[in-house]
Amino acid sequence: MADTIRGKSAIAGVTDAASPTGDLPDRGRVLESRMVREALDDAGLTLGDVDGICVADPTMGALGLAEHLGIQPEWVDSTMTGGSSYEVHVEHAASAIATGQASVVVSVYASTPHSDRRRAKERGRAGGGAARGRPGGLYPGAAWEAPFGLRMPIGAYALAASRHMHEFGTTPEQLAQIAVDTRAWATKNPNARFQDPLTVDDVLASPEVCTPLHKLDCCLQTDGAGAFVMVAADRAKDLRKPPVYVLGAGSCTTHSIITQMPDLTTTGTAVSGPKAMRGAGIAHDDVDLLMLYDSFTITTLLLLEDLGFCAKGEGGAFVEDGRLGPGGSLPTNTNGGGLSYTHPGMYGMFLLVEAVRQLRGEAGERQLAKHDVAIASGSGGVLSAMSTTVLGTEATR
Repeated sequence: MADTIRGKSAIAGVTDAASPTGDLPDRGRVLESRMVREALDDAGLTLGDVDGICVADPTMGALGLAEHLGIQPEWVDSTMTGGSSYEVHVEHAASAIATGQASVVVSVYASTPHSDRRRAKERGRAGGGAARGRPGGLYPGAAWEAPFGLRMPIGAYALAASRHMHEFGTTPEQLAQIAVDTRAWATKNPNARFQDPLTVDDVLASPEVCTPLHKLDCCLQTDGAGAFVMVAADRAKDLRKPPVYVLGAGSCTTHSIITQMPDLTTTGTAVSGPKAMRGAGIAHDDVDLLMLYDSFTITTLLLLEDLGFCAKGEGGAFVEDGRLGPGGSLPTNTNGGGLSYTHPGMYGMFLLVEAVRQLRGEAGERQLAKHDVAIASGSGGVLSAMSTTVLGTEATR
């Protein structure tokens, strides 16, 4: 891995869109196109430079977007692994750039569930019906999990949290501390959906949605969008912003439905994380920032353990001193995360955008003093498809 992609490509442009209201004014292709153009502008590039495109949509969404943008890319990636899709896109694009298959690759995500739901309700009050979603096709969980009362997706994460508590003595208070630290970062982000400070007692007093997870252990549902642009490392040096190099990447898929997860307390990040770090040639002490998927507080805790920042089963004790929050020894999810910043459904894009902004020194009030190495680790499905990206500044290349 180190010989294949380390330092050979860079993220040259990023953008994202989120709102304290949870709503965005644009949607669909209009919003996607806006994100693509903003990310290209951030890099100092134009649509005419793009020869590769990534869209997490296996139903030929990438083709439709390319047509809408008026481009004819030579390299296309429609890989869809849920929330980890965008870390997978980085891995694939880095390989494509390193082998000369593409030179300027853009990955984009846009989803507006919050405003879509509001519009559907308004149509309903006016006498119209709610918009119908696309048929989901056959899903094994419908036969083997739903009849037994497993609520999705929260039921899957509640199982993981319950098992972790049973095996290792993890407490609701320790999980709540993750939400508290994440919210502390959100208070420094003017675009975050929720910006009021939280306490552990606040989290525990919120309704228990699915034992043992409370409402404030769960991610938001908001509109959101983002994009990033990747180029060859040598080209990145001549562009508008400081390059953020792809140092390492790794992915691992372990199951589809939660009842087939080999171990409810260990995710595929135990494979993807070490692989990415080996490729990058870094140790844990080199990492200045963690951007971890936080669909639920238990997700963050599992990723901390599986990445090796603490031993399996020690995640609860590891986080309870506030080390993930502002002023802590391991800054994590500095934009406010999916728990407090934004979560339109597939959060992995926002992990990468914040990591790039921190490494460039562009994070404003939440900017870290030391910012040379970041890990962005995504989770797709129900702890199913995990992908880890290691990013670094010029000092690390």
